[in-house]
Amino acid sequence: MSVAVCEPVSDLPFDFGDLVTHLSQAKIEIDPDHLPERCSGGLANLNYRISVEGRPAILRRAPSGPLPKGAHDMKREHRVLSRLTDAFSLAPRCYYLCEDPKVIGAPFQVIEFREGRVFRGDALDQLNSGEDLSQSLTSLLAGVMAELHAVDLSTCGLADLGRHQGFMQRNAGRWAGAAETISDGTNYASLAKEAADLVRSAFETWQDGDVTLLHCDLKLDNLILADSEIKPVALLDWDMATTGDPMFDLATLLSYWSEPGDPAAMLRLRQMPTARQGFPSRSDMVAAYERQTGRSLCGLDAARALCQLKLGVVFLQLYARWKESSVGDERYASFESLGIELIEFARDVALGKRA
Repeated sequence: MSVAVCEPVSDLPFDFGDLVTHLSQAKIEIDPDHLPERCSGGLANLNYRISVEGRPAILRRAPSGPLPKGAHDMKREHRVLSRLTDAFSLAPRCYYLCEDPKVIGAPFQVIEFREGRVFRGDALDQLNSGEDLSQSLTSLLAGVMAELHAVDLSTCGLADLGRHQGFMQRNAGRWAGAAETISDGTNYASLAKEAADLVRSAFETWQDGDVTLLHCDLKLDNLILADSEIKPVALLDWDMATTGDPMFDLATLLSYWSEPGDPAAMLRLRQMPTARQGFPSRSDMVAAYERQTGRSLCGLDAARALCQLKLGVVFLQLYARWKESSVGDERYASFESLGIELIEFARDVALGKRA
């Protein structure tokens, strides 16, 4: 098994010959007889399995069309992965970066392939006999986060990545503003403004805490697990990585974490299998991270409201791209209602109505 189901495609959005020629000039020899196979999963970046000198590798390309600020940043991801692997073994190596969109239509990278299982959505069909993900999920994710947040930024040359001072307040302002912008003129503008105002006010007196490396999209389907055991072998999708308060990574994970009794939008997310019977709650995940790190999580409620608002806005941005025909994936058609309801949930989290 691999990072995802990879299947041949007959309509590549780029000229394969141009890719082969370009990489050959960079001393990277692609097998021209092994056409790229599109890896399923994900909603934005395009990932293809290719063969480089007889070994599998991943061609990772940013999506076409206008992109949200800070997302799908191949240059940032390359910088992180090219320096991080020795300090954090779950980071795959990046072999090459091309910033010229003329080659295959967008900037791209060639990244190390890691063998294993990816659990997409709420499906458990990849479990082996006798495995119980519900009993190991919180320790698995807390362990990955704890290891990531313990990376020495200076040792791996990433101390100057991003702007960690004022990180949480800046993101509160950014995503509150994005919520107001994308809802302007709509019938949910007042809801978005209420949620945005609540998030802004929650960070008015925020004091910067610890500074660590942040993944910014850490969740189960960005992990590759070993084929034979519930053990991580890779953490994927580093294009938003930065430095800042580690609470942001935890709150981002919790924004995807559905549980029984949640509003319908959270249950429709199906980003992880956590709404299934017997799976741990968000509070269980928080307790596991506290045990692993010993960090104070004072202010986590505010961070959760921020990251829940961010997730709602992201779905609305994806819907807008679909409506403008930048993408042809029909899954996006339902993202407007989902985004609105997630913003409503973010408002309730900010008001203290949701655990």
